[in-house]
Amino acid sequence: MLALAVGSAAMIILFSVFNGFEGVIGDLYTAFYSDMRVSPASGKFFSLNPGQLAQIRAIPGVDQVAAIIEDNVLVNTEEEQIVVTLRGVSRDYFKVNNLKPFIMSGRDSVKLGALPTAIVGVHIAARLGLSVDNDFSRLNIYYPNAHAANVVLNPMGAFSTLELRPDGIFKVQEDFDGRYVIAPLPLVQDLFSAAGKCSSLELKLKPDANPLTVQQLLRQALGKQYRVDTRPEQNKTLNSVMRTEKWATYVILLFVLLIASVNMIGAMSLLVLEKSRDMAILTAMGAPRGTLSLIFLIEGMLWAVIGGGIGLILGALLCLGQQHFGWIRLNGDFIIQSYPVSMRIMDFLVIILTVLMVGFLAAVYPAIRAGRKLEMAGQAWS
Repeated sequence: MLALAVGSAAMIILFSVFNGFEGVIGDLYTAFYSDMRVSPASGKFFSLNPGQLAQIRAIPGVDQVAAIIEDNVLVNTEEEQIVVTLRGVSRDYFKVNNLKPFIMSGRDSVKLGALPTAIVGVHIAARLGLSVDNDFSRLNIYYPNAHAANVVLNPMGAFSTLELRPDGIFKVQEDFDGRYVIAPLPLVQDLFSAAGKCSSLELKLKPDANPLTVQQLLRQALGKQYRVDTRPEQNKTLNSVMRTEKWATYVILLFVLLIASVNMIGAMSLLVLEKSRDMAILTAMGAPRGTLSLIFLIEGMLWAVIGGGIGLILGALLCLGQQHFGWIRLNGDFIIQSYPVSMRIMDFLVIILTVLMVGFLAAVYPAIRAGRKLEMAGQAWS
């Protein structure tokens, strides 16, 4: 029972930690991955007419729609020049994606004007020496000009340019912090010579909406020339890795439980030997072989239930303590200070079924052995 308790406690703790990290990563990715994304099946940019946009907004479950256009650009400052992804966003973008909690300094919006503003990742800001408190900080952005002529005589004419002032700095995750610059949509469309076009539409769904239902309705409305991806589908690799790691850990702990069940088999086998006299008495009173085998089978299941139950209770208490007190800390500069945990009912059910299965497998052999022992004793008496 102690071995099963330790194994089941380890399972629920590790499952909860994986769930916690999955939740943290999911919250981080809400800054750049919306509930639903519509993008072209082929090509870089596309355009939708007002009727199609109205049709999308009218789909049940859709709350907000934001147009986005993005591509790689060259950014040049007095300090350095690097290649980043310039993302042009409409006003509704900040209602669709949850970027505000990740703004370190400055504003959580971009605006047009004589000197338009931008929001940059913290790694980009550090590398280029940008500061929202410095009114002289500038981002000079260059993008290949498809309509350029006489490039040899006028090399600078080969690029379209845009000057922005950094007005906000965000810190989300390294992949985003060193990649994205966010700017007003019309300016970026002009820079890319793609007036009225976008790279994707990002949608925020209502709280009670079913993503799969909305996805199906969007596919019916837009046709096969567009892709419609839910948030997990936008980052399949990460979600696949998280699920694979979780279930690989489950398989490893399952083998640990199976090895621990060998102790249970040995203990029950000894119990069969110790209870030989009692079994003989029950047989003399008329108890059939199947009943005596069932007694030992139930005994093994009780051991598994008690051991697994103690382990689940202990693991749940440790997880609750970690949630409230953060006993185990993370070393390094992270957005969270301690290991995150999140308990789910489905995990408890999986572990309970696993422990019952292990208990059953461990009790089968001693139960069969008890039946055979009685059969051999009956043959000897006869």
